[in-house]
Amino acid sequence: MTQTFIPGKDAALEDSIARFQQKLLDLGFHIEEASWLNPVPNVWSVHIRDKECALCFTNGKGATKKAALASALGEYFERLSTNYFFADFWLGETIANGPFVHYPNEKWFPLTENDDVPEGLLDARLRAFYDPENELTGSQLIDLQSGNEARGVCGLPFTRQSDNQTVYIPMNIIGNLYVSNGMSAGNTRNEARVQGLSEVFERYVKNRIIAESISLPEIPAEVMARYPAVMESIATLEAEGFPIFAYDGSLGGKYPVICVVLFNPVNGTCFASFGAHPDFGVALERTVTELLQGRGLKDLDVFTPPTFDDEEVAEHTNLETHFIDSSGLISWDLFKQDADYPFTDWSFSGTTEEEFATLMAIFAAEDKEVYIADYEHLGVYACRIIVPGMSDIYPAEDLWLANNNMGSHLRETLLSLPGSAWNKEDYLNLIEQLDEEGFDDFTRVRELLGLATGADNGWYTLRVGELKAMLALAGGDLEQALIWTEWTMEFNSSVFSPARANYYRCLQTLLLLSQEDARQPLQYLNAFIKMYGAEAVEAASAALSGEAAFYGLPAVDHDLQAFPAHQSLLKAYDKLQRAKAAYWSK
Repeated sequence: MTQTFIPGKDAALEDSIARFQQKLLDLGFHIEEASWLNPVPNVWSVHIRDKECALCFTNGKGATKKAALASALGEYFERLSTNYFFADFWLGETIANGPFVHYPNEKWFPLTENDDVPEGLLDARLRAFYDPENELTGSQLIDLQSGNEARGVCGLPFTRQSDNQTVYIPMNIIGNLYVSNGMSAGNTRNEARVQGLSEVFERYVKNRIIAESISLPEIPAEVMARYPAVMESIATLEAEGFPIFAYDGSLGGKYPVICVVLFNPVNGTCFASFGAHPDFGVALERTVTELLQGRGLKDLDVFTPPTFDDEEVAEHTNLETHFIDSSGLISWDLFKQDADYPFTDWSFSGTTEEEFATLMAIFAAEDKEVYIADYEHLGVYACRIIVPGMSDIYPAEDLWLANNNMGSHLRETLLSLPGSAWNKEDYLNLIEQLDEEGFDDFTRVRELLGLATGADNGWYTLRVGELKAMLALAGGDLEQALIWTEWTMEFNSSVFSPARANYYRCLQTLLLLSQEDARQPLQYLNAFIKMYGAEAVEAASAALSGEAAFYGLPAVDHDLQAFPAHQSLLKAYDKLQRAKAAYWSK
C-alpha cells in the first residue's frame, strides 16, 4: 500500500485512516461518509456521521481526499474523547447517579450551605479570572449533563503546564465558555497538542484582527509561489469570479497564523478564513481548505458586506458569529493598502515535539497559563486545551447571563405540561416565572432543557414565546394568548411544518373572533373548516377552551422515550461509558 506523509502529521494518511476506522468499529460506532465536496483543485471536504445517531457527525478538510478523510476521522475521535457530541444534552437520571458521569477520574464537590464555589475547584489564578468579584455560586456550576445538585459540582482534572499540578475545572465552565475550542486528536501526543494549541492561536488572533480592525500585510507573490497547489486552488476561485486576498496574520511574526479572504462581487460580500500551524505552508493550506469546507462554489453568497462600523465589528456577538460559521462582519480596514504590520516570512516548524515547545513558549511570553486534559481511553490520543484569557469563546459573565444549566430546574415541569390538569392560575404563574427568571422569548425550549427531540414533533421548534401562548391558553387568558400567538406567527412560522403554520393561522382567527362579543362563532364554522380544515379547527377550538392547549407536544416520561433522537444519543454515550470504565480499571 502506498504511504502518504504530509507535513505536521506523525503517521501516513493511509495508516491513520485504517487505524481510526478500525478503532471506531471496535468501539461499536458505524460511521458513514455522507457527502464529499471538491469544488476547486486541491480542496476536499467530507461530512461523516454515525449511522445510528445523526447528532454525532464531523467534517474534515484537506488538499487531498485522503487528507480530508483522516481529518474528519481525527475530529470524530476528538469529539468522542472529549464528550463534545453530548455537550448540549441532559444525559438522564441513570447516568447522573451512575459511578461516573463524564470520566472515572472526575471529582465531585458537594454544594456548601452558603452556596460558595466549593474548595478544591480551580486554582487562585482561575478563580480570579472567572470570578473577580467573588459572586459565583456553587449551584451555578452544576453541569447540564447530570443536573445533579445532590452530587454537587463535577470537576475534571487538567494538568497545569507550568508546574504539572492537577487542577479541577468545573465541567460547567468548560462547556459554557470553551465549547469546542482547543480540542484535538492525533497520531501522537505532540501532534495533537500542536494542533490544539494552533487552534487556540488561530481563534485568538482572528478575534483580535477582526475586533481591532487590523490591516494585514499581503503575502508576496514570490512566497505564494512556493505553494503551487494552493496557488492552483486560488487561481480557480478567481477564475470563477471570486477575488482572493492572502494575508500574513502573524502580527509581526509573533503567531503562526494566516488569513485568506474571499470577495463575492455579485452580492458585495466577503468571507475571512483563518488557519494556524507552526509550518507556514500547512497554515496556508489549512486556511484555503477551511474557506471551502462543506461549501460548494454556489454556497459562497451567504456572507456579509464589509463595513466601516468598527464598533459593530468589535461586538462580542459578531465575534461569536465568526466562531460559529464565519459569517460575521469584517472591517474594510483589513484591506487597507498600508498594513499595520510588516510581512514576516515566519516559520515555527520542527518535529512535533519541538513545535509543541515553541508554541508553549509563546504562551509563556504572554504570561498565559495552559491547562491540558489528556484522553487515551479510545485508543487514540486526544486532548482538551484551555488557555484562560485566550481560548475563551464566550465571556466569563455568561456563567451568570447565559449558563447552559439555566433551564434545568424547569425540565420536569415543562415536560409534564402536555396532558396536565393544573389550576388555571398555575399556568399563568409559570409565564410570570419565565419572565422573572429572564428567559429570552426566542430561546428554543429543547436547548434550554438539553433535549434531542428529533424534528418530527412540536418540541423541536418550540420557543419560550410560543410556550407562553400555550400557557396563556391553558390559563384562560385569551388576550395574552393572542399576543403570544401573533408573536409566534411572526417569529417562528418560518420553521413550522405547513400543518403547524395552518394551525396557528386558525388559532389566531378563533382568538380574534373570541374578542367579538356581537358575533356568533357557529356562524363561521363552515367557512373556517373550508379555510383551515376540520382537524385544525378542532385542535384550535380545544386550545381555545383550555382543554388541549399544548398542540403537537407529545407527553414525555422520565426516561425520554418519546424522543428516539435522544435515545440514540444515550446509546452512543453508553458505548463511550463502557470504554472509559474498561480503560480506567486497568
